[in-house]
Amino acid sequence: MADKMVTTDFAPETGVATLTFNRPEALNAINVPLAEDFLAAVQGLKSLSGVRCVVLAGAGRAFMAGGDVPSMAGTPEQAGNAISAILDAVNPAILLLRSLDAPVIAAVKGVAAGAGLSLALMSDLVVAREDARFLVAYNGIGAVPDCGGSWFLAHKIGAGRAAELMLLGKTLSAAEAKDWGMITEYAPEHSYEDLLTEVTGKVASGPTRAFGAFRRLTDRANGNQLAAHLEAERAAFLEMTRTEDFAEGVSAFLAKRSARFHGY
Repeated sequence: MADKMVTTDFAPETGVATLTFNRPEALNAINVPLAEDFLAAVQGLKSLSGVRCVVLAGAGRAFMAGGDVPSMAGTPEQAGNAISAILDAVNPAILLLRSLDAPVIAAVKGVAAGAGLSLALMSDLVVAREDARFLVAYNGIGAVPDCGGSWFLAHKIGAGRAAELMLLGKTLSAAEAKDWGMITEYAPEHSYEDLLTEVTGKVASGPTRAFGAFRRLTDRANGNQLAAHLEAERAAFLEMTRTEDFAEGVSAFLAKRSARFHGY
């Protein structure tokens, strides 16, 4: 039996459940099997008694390098089918995580790009290693953010700074991400695990039900339209797969060259 692409580790004594994206050879880029394992892992949290904090982490060198671009090659129909199959699992997982009482913490090392950035920002708190890097990445393939990226970017750092990331293709260091209000805290490699343990321990020992109610109230304050927005992102992404710029972006990514976009 193949190893799970998302593993779950639960510490009953602390109430901390850690979900780890486990495709390190691809920097944990999301393909359909990983997306489906992610949904199953999130659904599995409901069967665990006493979960008081959920940590999202990545195996290997990165948190997550985004979507699996090679699976998006081919005709627009093939690309659209691959993207929809991923979102059919990831979107419900996001909504389920946002509905939990247990706060969600993203533990980011290496790169958080594309869908990886979206999932980091979907979390209530982000604890990063000093070498972490944050970027939208969708601009590189002529697409738009999915997995809630455009929702959480706008609500966490504002439309203006979100535009800088998308339009200028900026990559932020952990220090810059902290300054922008994108992440909670960061630390060098030698003290990162201590910082993560400190933050998760403090959150897990807090009033979990109040934390969950607080998250739901803040989501309501932001319009309470996350589910609809996730589907709007899907529709916009699928529209982009029918553009020549998307075909060029995917081709350039696979060839490891700079894309030449023409705006159609």
